[in-house]
Amino acid sequence: MKTKVNARINKEQTRRAGVLMPVSSLPSPFGIGTLGQGAYDFVDWLHSAGMKIWQVLPLLPTGYGDSPYQSCASDALNYYFIDFDALEKDGLLEKSDYEDIVWSDDVRRVDYGRQFWHKVPLLKKAFANFNKEDEGWQNFLKEGFYADFALFMSLKNRFDHRAWSDWDEPYKNADKATLEGYKKENREEIEFWQFTQFLFLRQWKALLSYAHEKGIEVMGDMPIYVSYDSVETWLHRDELFMLDKKGNTSLRAGVPPDAFSEDGQLWGNPVYDWKKLKKSGYQWWKNRIHYALSLFDIVRIDHFRAFDRFYAIPAHAETAKEGKWMHGPKAALFQDMKDCAIIAEDLGVIDDGVRKLLAATGYAGMKVFEFAFDGNPENEYLPIYYNENSVAYTGTHDNQTLRGFIEEMDGKTRKAFEKELENQCLQLDVPYLTETIDDECESIIRLLISSAANTVIVPMHDVLCMGEEARLNAPSTVSGQNWTFRFTDNDLKKRKAAFLKSLCEEYKR
Repeated sequence: MKTKVNARINKEQTRRAGVLMPVSSLPSPFGIGTLGQGAYDFVDWLHSAGMKIWQVLPLLPTGYGDSPYQSCASDALNYYFIDFDALEKDGLLEKSDYEDIVWSDDVRRVDYGRQFWHKVPLLKKAFANFNKEDEGWQNFLKEGFYADFALFMSLKNRFDHRAWSDWDEPYKNADKATLEGYKKENREEIEFWQFTQFLFLRQWKALLSYAHEKGIEVMGDMPIYVSYDSVETWLHRDELFMLDKKGNTSLRAGVPPDAFSEDGQLWGNPVYDWKKLKKSGYQWWKNRIHYALSLFDIVRIDHFRAFDRFYAIPAHAETAKEGKWMHGPKAALFQDMKDCAIIAEDLGVIDDGVRKLLAATGYAGMKVFEFAFDGNPENEYLPIYYNENSVAYTGTHDNQTLRGFIEEMDGKTRKAFEKELENQCLQLDVPYLTETIDDECESIIRLLISSAANTVIVPMHDVLCMGEEARLNAPSTVSGQNWTFRFTDNDLKKRKAAFLKSLCEEYKR
């Protein structure tokens, strides 16, 4: 029998709230959010709203379906986010280079095709204008930062952006002599791709410093898997992944049938060979986590349950129904990282093994409000059951918006939902307003902020009570609606910052 969690504040723990805002969704004149003025304005908005955390989605280059969870590299940075106005101030571009480009026909949507065609030529012009004797740049090259990623991207261009498995044989198999010859002949092209990472890091560190000045921590997001067409699979296929002798996936990642899809989700990523990784003490994974923690104050690891057991689907399968559960590294991977600022995305099929893993690491798990209303009065996602060591969300990047979630309900479901919501508000002594859906959304946000969870994150589309049009992603689908939604400057002018700040003051966040 579950017991209600007392919402008493534990003074030894910090209560705080934040907002999920993907960098891609920020206002900017470049068709996609950047690390420029729009990002700084958003930090100011967070500060005015009493928020302490800005959660972003993965900063990785996007891949299949424009998803940041299907990237060509596990730690590369998305050069689409580099801000041109900042480059103009640095003398690397002129406004005339970019001010007449039409980046999108819809201010609310990212046009990734136009990003692909317009961004790289402009960045190459900036590289041509850059002082190659810059000390920071020379050190960056000497240390070999992002050298493998740069080589991979250069080869992708050479082979018309085809997957590495379709390259000519010596390149496909990463023949050392062939690659050394290629590096000598294409040094400038390879260094250009390193330059994109150098620029991103320079702009990111300046933005992060500004956020810290405003009392804002940044939470990053780490996908557990990498794409098959990635630099890691190309160069480290024998060390990291379960592939056949020809380098093809024998098992693919995904999840079984769930609330998002009756066929399950067939992601297609290669799965890790944990027995091989164990021999090195899981060093590749530890390096990856520590690097992420150098970029962010907090790191949310996506699909954390796979470290306990992961779902593997045969390569021939057409849906995820045919998969099987296999054992991951469990707590052994995290033995010397228990003090790291990690949030575990412990959603999906959760069993005793996942709960044991979370207890062993001490990491905070996630509580998603939209998962709470299945008729079970003991559902762990009901706000009265939240514990202090958790992060409460109205919804994640994969959920419908709050407004859309409510509007999709039929009459009977809506009545049951409102009855339970009223009960939750009553038990946590929160006013319950129902005159409009906007009122209902505000009541839900208040409910979460009043809860025992030490951290509460509200996606920006829920702060603004936007509808289905603002949904960021619908799992198991590929469309122009996924990963493309953007906010405008006018959205930030709405009187929501004062509302959030009043809640943080009232509930000591």
